[in-house]
Amino acid sequence: MKLTETKNGTIIEIHVKPNQPQFKILIEREDVVVFSTEDPIKGRANKEIVKELTKIFHANVELISGSASKEKRLIVNGLGKNDTAEILAKNAVLQ
Repeated sequence: MKLTETKNGTIIEIHVKPNQPQFKILIEREDVVVFSTEDPIKGRANKEIVKELTKIFHANVELISGSASKEKRLIVNGLGKNDTAEILAKNAVLQ
């Protein structure tokens, strides 16, 4: 997983696959792939990703780059790298 710890929280680098049948997180080797049920129109997929990850982490999640790209960087505020990795692993489908 591409995680970077900062003083404010942990940055996660993800790859998004929009317009999927169900929301899920997949961990493939070092990549975190997020399947979004929304279209990437008017930021709908971004909103869903932030909303769902906020629920999973029980922390504020913000999109910091990649709003118009499938490659995104998000910050999970207030969580360290180890906690973020542990929660991701519990909520992801591993491959």
